[in-house]
Amino acid sequence: MLSQVYRCGFQPFNQHLLPWVKCTTVFRSHCIQPSVIRHVRSWSNIPFITVPLSRTHGKSFAHRSELKHAKRIVVKLGSAVVTRGDECGLALGRLASIVEQVSVLQNQGREMMLVTSGAVAFGKQRLRHEILLSQSVRQALHSGQNQLKEMAIPVLEARACAAAGQSGLMALYEAMFTQYSICAAQILVTNLDFHDEQKRRNLNGTLHELLRMNIVPIVNTNDAVVPPAEPNSDLQGVNVISVKDNDSLAARLAVEMKTDLLIVLSDVEGLFDSPPGSDDAKLIDIFYPGDQQSVTFGTKSRVGMGGMEAKVKAALWALQGGTSVVIANGTHPKVSGHVITDIVEGKKVGTFFSEVKPAGPTVEQQGEMARSGGRMLATLEPEQRAEIIHHLADLLTDQRDEILLANKKDLEEAEGRLAAPLLKRLSLSTSKLNSLAIGLRQIAASSQDSVGRVLRRTRIAKNLELEQVTVPIGVLLVIFESRPDCLPQVAALAIASGNGLLLKGGKEAAHSNRILHLLTQEALSIHGVKEAVQLVNTREEVEDLCRLDKMIDLIIPRGSSQLVRDIQKAAKGIPVMGHSEGICHMYVDSEASVDKVTRLVRDSKCEYPAACNALETLLIHRDLLRTPLFDQIIDMLRVEQVKIHAGPKFASYLTFSPSEVKSLRTEYGDLELCIEVVDNVQDAIDHIHKYGSSHTDVIVTEDENTAEFFLQHVDSACVFWNASTRFSDGYRFGLGAEVGISTSRIHARGPVGLEGLLTTKWLLRGKDHVVSDFSEHGSLKYLHENLPIPQRNTN
Repeated sequence: MLSQVYRCGFQPFNQHLLPWVKCTTVFRSHCIQPSVIRHVRSWSNIPFITVPLSRTHGKSFAHRSELKHAKRIVVKLGSAVVTRGDECGLALGRLASIVEQVSVLQNQGREMMLVTSGAVAFGKQRLRHEILLSQSVRQALHSGQNQLKEMAIPVLEARACAAAGQSGLMALYEAMFTQYSICAAQILVTNLDFHDEQKRRNLNGTLHELLRMNIVPIVNTNDAVVPPAEPNSDLQGVNVISVKDNDSLAARLAVEMKTDLLIVLSDVEGLFDSPPGSDDAKLIDIFYPGDQQSVTFGTKSRVGMGGMEAKVKAALWALQGGTSVVIANGTHPKVSGHVITDIVEGKKVGTFFSEVKPAGPTVEQQGEMARSGGRMLATLEPEQRAEIIHHLADLLTDQRDEILLANKKDLEEAEGRLAAPLLKRLSLSTSKLNSLAIGLRQIAASSQDSVGRVLRRTRIAKNLELEQVTVPIGVLLVIFESRPDCLPQVAALAIASGNGLLLKGGKEAAHSNRILHLLTQEALSIHGVKEAVQLVNTREEVEDLCRLDKMIDLIIPRGSSQLVRDIQKAAKGIPVMGHSEGICHMYVDSEASVDKVTRLVRDSKCEYPAACNALETLLIHRDLLRTPLFDQIIDMLRVEQVKIHAGPKFASYLTFSPSEVKSLRTEYGDLELCIEVVDNVQDAIDHIHKYGSSHTDVIVTEDENTAEFFLQHVDSACVFWNASTRFSDGYRFGLGAEVGISTSRIHARGPVGLEGLLTTKWLLRGKDHVVSDFSEHGSLKYLHENLPIPQRNTN
């Protein structure tokens, strides 16, 4: 008997055997076999995991990121979520998705409760069907005809609909939860159940017992008998709120049961600063007590008793009682399938109610500041932007001690937590700061002829001239890991190109990033554009930042290949510039110089193995096997303690070989290298195209014809001849710095400097010109004459 209960997912307690035995007969009919459970878990798009949860209830969560620690959760389903668009019957697809999400969270060890509407809609559907059936029978009997005339449906009283629909609604929930081996229980309440002390204690005890037995309580107002709401009795204190709709019921239940989180699902995305659908309406990400005075509430939804004002009042009441609240959209087809789990994971969904107001601006406000600041920056004279960058370069050297002190704090906190290559990236030094300053001055010099540069001039017709000019892209979001030196580099490039900038650095470099950002803003202040560069210090998840498509024009990730892949996957409608992998090749030709090869291989692989432009695969011409040159390469790699992996062809030549490589598409990022044998230069090119990442590839040879063939035929962002792969860098290319290395083919490729952060716009200057004048019988003809481009004075 207990084994049957355990199959339902219960955690049996030996000291409470009697309640388990009593419930067994009820649960047995709703249990499914383990094979069925495995099948359900395999097709579900949400993983079934177990998470440790423990939290003492008392204060609500201050930040979204803390919601993942919520153990006891109430999900309130509004009438618009549960019912179909015609208000007759239930939205079965949405309900199935909601049940799946609730089941996933329940199986993680959380305690889930549902407050649901839908009984009236379900009952209305059933009663209409019964009335139509009854009328059709009567009409057929009276008329003696089979043809039915149009029949009017009387107005149905809500209490009668609720009485007819409640049992069907619960049966539907039970059938759905059964598919996940979860048992549900129905509880109908009225206002008296909370205000009568004895009934309140009974209700509280029932709910706690159900949660203890891993059952999902499904709570609804008893609409068949519920009296009208008491006027003017709401929100007078934590213990006084009348249950007049399911919003107030959910809030009362959440506080009564000391829940960690209340999720209110409606038919709008959340709370807006003006009626949803209006041109200027903006979703409020975080709502604080006291902010409701600045919000205008619209009308109620198409169904249900409560509007957004009722939801906000109920949410603030629950927040006062120590329960966090999120109001979100449960009807949108693209998000409803994961809205509940997204909220619990801390993602930026809906409106989050918090009692803790952050000291600084929200990321949305920062995006707006970067937009307006960037536009002001773009209107400055080139000399003024260059002056800002020069001043920042001076600050990097003048404030060296303060910067290194902040960096020392980061290094001390990261000691033992970060691997050696990441610690090296995190570290700043006097020489690094001096190199940064030199690079920034290079950017300042190149910025003189960037924004507003005329690329093309065309005389369309007499007195009608067209120009194509360079302009900033807009607002850039640059996400970087471990490397604080990235901040001034990227900031300088954004300033030179007139772009607004949002920076999201890794927490391991928090102290260094803070001081470098302050110095950047100090430099910007000399021309009143301090807000153009913003550092995101709030607890924003990267995935949430990638959803700000109305504020961000381009995302540039700088970090591990995993970071880049995650951002490319998370970006919704925002272009991402970068490379997911840096699988760089070097082909050693049969005509390669003995003296050059070992130097080039050592520098490419060993100088900085964690870099994206480090060598990962060495291709050797087959004629070089068992030659002194090959032996020198192997001996050098052994001295440098490089672990060698053999490609399939290389392994076939050896009796005793290194471990055969698992994949030829591997970016090691460490002192590891794959060696493979190729037959000729064409074989090397084919290998690179098949297994490479279009980042940087090199040929080592003394044969100029072979080298030129390689340079022309390898389709990568950077292709070198007799040079280290490590030259693939914006600073080494003379760009001053780079925002990243792009392996895409659109807009920019390779190390992306100032030019890659610009786009163009067209300027047409005419004198009362209209297209109709250029028609077949018009008075004007197109000339399309190329005009000389004026040279700007860059001295």
